Amino acid sequence: MTSIIKLTALSGVQEESALCYLLQVDEFRFLLDCGWDESFSMDIIDSLKRYVHQVDAVLLSHPDHLHLGALPYAVGKLGLNCTIYATIPVYKMGQMFMYDLYQLVNLKYGKGHGLSITPLPAGHMIGGTIWKIVKDGEEEIIYGVDFNHKREIHLNGCSLENISRPSLLITDSFNASYVQPRRKQRDEQLLTNVMETLRGDGNVLIAVDTAGRVLELAQLLDQIWRTKDAGLGVYSLALLNNVSYNVVEFSKSQVEWMSDKLMRCFEDKRNNPFQFRHLSLCHSLSDLSRVPSPKVVLCSQPDLESGFSRELFIQWCQDAKNSVILTYRTTPGTLARYLIDTPGEKRIELEIRKRCRLEGRELEEYVEKEKMKKEAAKKQEQAKEVDMDSSDESDMEDDLEQPAVVKTKHHDLMMKGEGGRKGSFFKQAKKSYPMFPTHEERLKWDEYGEIIRPEEFLVPELQATEEEKSKLESGLTNGEEPMEQDLSDVPTKCTSITQTLEIRARVTYIDYEGRSDGDSIKKIINQMKPRQLIIVHGPPEASQDLAESCKAFSGKDIKVYVPKLQETVDATSETHIYQVRLKDSLVSSLQFCKAKDMELAWIDGVLDMRVEKVDTGVIPEMGDAKEETEDGEPAVDVTPDLTTEPSAAANQQAMKTLFGEDEREISEESDVIPTLEPLPAQEVPGHQSVFINEPRLSDFKQVLLREGIQAEFVGGVLVCNNLVAVRRTEAGRICLEGCHCDDYYRIRELLYQQYAVV
Repeated sequence: MTSIIKLTALSGVQEESALCYLLQVDEFRFLLDCGWDESFSMDIIDSLKRYVHQVDAVLLSHPDHLHLGALPYAVGKLGLNCTIYATIPVYKMGQMFMYDLYQLVNLKYGKGHGLSITPLPAGHMIGGTIWKIVKDGEEEIIYGVDFNHKREIHLNGCSLENISRPSLLITDSFNASYVQPRRKQRDEQLLTNVMETLRGDGNVLIAVDTAGRVLELAQLLDQIWRTKDAGLGVYSLALLNNVSYNVVEFSKSQVEWMSDKLMRCFEDKRNNPFQFRHLSLCHSLSDLSRVPSPKVVLCSQPDLESGFSRELFIQWCQDAKNSVILTYRTTPGTLARYLIDTPGEKRIELEIRKRCRLEGRELEEYVEKEKMKKEAAKKQEQAKEVDMDSSDESDMEDDLEQPAVVKTKHHDLMMKGEGGRKGSFFKQAKKSYPMFPTHEERLKWDEYGEIIRPEEFLVPELQATEEEKSKLESGLTNGEEPMEQDLSDVPTKCTSITQTLEIRARVTYIDYEGRSDGDSIKKIINQMKPRQLIIVHGPPEASQDLAESCKAFSGKDIKVYVPKLQETVDATSETHIYQVRLKDSLVSSLQFCKAKDMELAWIDGVLDMRVEKVDTGVIPEMGDAKEETEDGEPAVDVTPDLTTEPSAAANQQAMKTLFGEDEREISEESDVIPTLEPLPAQEVPGHQSVFINEPRLSDFKQVLLREGIQAEFVGGVLVCNNLVAVRRTEAGRICLEGCHCDDYYRIRELLYQQYAVV
């Protein structure tokens, strides 16, 4: 492998937090996922901030917040400006998770091109991706996290049959030590729990994500509701999140990404599998209140930290008739994970956060502050207009003070620059009045054009009365139930209280995460036989268990890395490969010889270790140096020169860093590339010719026959025209024997042409 490969773990190593990694392949840097945890910790943002300007492309594997949650923040606040690659469902469903994504390039499975990045199905969520990265036809780099090899209702298993012996595999250990129950057992447990609760006149809360694994559960429950033997048709089934309608509509348009079974159903019966018969779509708690009880509610978010699931949990957990089903092991520290880890806990203290209107003194202070802000902005705008007016007046004075020589000359309409001011006849970047120096009223504009004042377009008879306004403000219309109050346009504040809740409802964890189990992960890795393995995203004990299992399977054939947070792993398989800068004068003097699909040249140069910073977007540290010198290849002759301008200590430090002997943290390095300069002509040492690209005798025989020379094998020796013998020695070298004649020199010349000689 001739590429330099390094992986820096920005988040999601030896823990179950969000995933975010920086992969360097030579000079190109990929950001593998850009997730954010449930608590929106700024530690991930601080780590990403140091590297954001290095990133050349972002690869997204799944649409949930653990894989792309920090992407909008990175683009909007940190200045991430590069191409973002994702499959169409990740782009669509990611919007449902995040509401806004930027600069995405959509790819289909197996349609990678350009940089040779290819998305393969992961089987975890719709559009979930295992990324295959190949540079210049070299060995493969595989980034596969949260994959699932099992076929489900709405998704096929992951596609791994085309992956064999990759150079580097980056995978997670989330389920490495997890024993997963059988699918049939999980479905029976879910059905039993739902039926017992509904028949006991209770409600069922199923905590799911927004647009990922919820599709599998929605398909499963809708099929159960269709089955007459189950007897659940009399009960209600609902999907509650802010974008439930959009999720279902997007799913209807992406059947080609689904399982083969759903595609056949769609093609044969022309029946869209996401045209649910029994699933009611709700966007608010008031919509849900209209759904008859008892009912089963698929509700976001799975962590119970925010969203409708938290509100329903607070309402329903104190009723013994109800049931709460958790389907996802979220990050440790969340409410859902706490309930999973401590199933016998019956009393919890919960922080309840609410947003309410400002009233009284707080409202007056807010209005006063807003008024002061508007006045300050108005004064600033007026000052800008005064500056523009003064600029216009100075322009008119300049016009009146034009030199008389301009009037005496004869010019056509498009006068050239002579005789006038600098530039062209028409003034540049200054306001001018083409006819008369009269003041023009300026119209205010925004992004959409001239600013519109709504009060100027109101129809008098349609203006609301004071009574109607008071009704609207109180959220009541014609005596109906209170409407959902939109607090986005009114001054509000956040309040928080701690409340003790007694959990009487049944709380159950049923695994519908859609990931491969520990034994299957180990078998898949053993089947792929990667040369190097980097283990991320999982508890430390699971990561260590997976690493030991892979070493036991493959022994010395695999290198396993378990990086720590902010640690950079050098996964370059060839340790003698380094990078240097070449002076233009040196490059122009090289004489290249073609060998297959590459060109080679002999270099005589001096290695200059003087520090030259390279703009990488990382905050530079003093004294950092980290790049490479030439290797010990026979076709390269590099003489390190340590007697140049820098001090001996600086050179020694640079060489230590260059060859990986520096003891400082890798993450603190800045990119310093040594320069290779040409040797003076009188100092260039001679060297023997080096023959590269050893030919096979069978191929050389075809070359001789094309040139009209009779050649045949006799006892493993290629005999040419019965005069010259070509044999391969025990050392593997080709030996040419024969009498000195024209055929000998002709055959020798043809043999030389098969080599790249430097």
